[in-house]
Amino acid sequence: MPVFPTQYSLLSAAALQQHIATAYGLKIRTCRLLVHNVSDTYILEGETEKYIFKVYRPAHRSADEVRGEVALLNALAAGGVSVAYAIKDLEGKQVQLLEAVEGVKSGVLFYFAPGKPLFPLSGSQLQTLGREVAKMHDITSALMLPYARPVYDIETTLVTPLESIRELFNDLPNDYAYLQDIAAKVTAKMQQYDTDTFNYGYCHYDLIPKNFHFDGDKVMFFDFDFAGKGYLINDLMTFYIQLGFVVNAGKITQEKADADFKLFIDAYREVRSISDDELATIPYLGVMFWIYFLEVYVKNFDDWSNTFLTPHFVKERMALIRNWVNWYCKF
Repeated sequence: MPVFPTQYSLLSAAALQQHIATAYGLKIRTCRLLVHNVSDTYILEGETEKYIFKVYRPAHRSADEVRGEVALLNALAAGGVSVAYAIKDLEGKQVQLLEAVEGVKSGVLFYFAPGKPLFPLSGSQLQTLGREVAKMHDITSALMLPYARPVYDIETTLVTPLESIRELFNDLPNDYAYLQDIAAKVTAKMQQYDTDTFNYGYCHYDLIPKNFHFDGDKVMFFDFDFAGKGYLINDLMTFYIQLGFVVNAGKITQEKADADFKLFIDAYREVRSISDDELATIPYLGVMFWIYFLEVYVKNFDDWSNTFLTPHFVKERMALIRNWVNWYCKF
């Protein structure tokens, strides 16, 4: 009997443990699934080391896109940025090609980032983060990868996503009309700035606490799955998004969030310049970020987001977007 077509299989942790041990010449004691998401993440333990193995769905990231992520990490590591980079196997390869039921998946073995995600951060940690992000941008602003990565601009984070998520709002026409109105205002606002002068390059585009670990005052970055070309201010925006989250949850005041962000920005500026105009666009780039990730959820609905992409979730997300616009945007 032929194998029935499959769109998203889950690779066996036991089989991966054996494959990785053989391919990399490592003694692996355990391998277990950590996250089943846009990509699948496994955590492995050797005799003294921990590792992360990510398996990318071909529908989300092609093999060349994964090679682009690895090449970016290699460049950052070579430049002295602390990143959890990809390990080479015994043949010198950093990307494994794994034949699954639905086709070939790409897999990458990463060193496990020491420390843990922290939030809120201490003053010294905020300063470390600011300087290290600036150091990262020094490299990514001058880099041209040999592989394509996503591009983040008004078309890809606002225009196209708005059309993609239309059906999500079939029963919420007023909310969709609100997003259309805000998108038009954001577009007009961005046109007021000379964005040709903005710092541009590869940005992480998901620079939130779950994607960097602190070990004391030392930070290590990881999970560059969404890294792509765009204004580098996007990374500062995604960090400010997280501050907005905790303000919205009532865990810190807006005054505290702004003071923390100033510490972060001042430290960034010790290493790399960023203009006041670039900082002024953070609220509008934030709107694009919210809408872009609604598209990510819709596009991947069948594979993983159906557990939370409900009418209740959409209403909660719209409340967050409205709060963000009311607090930070000036139209």
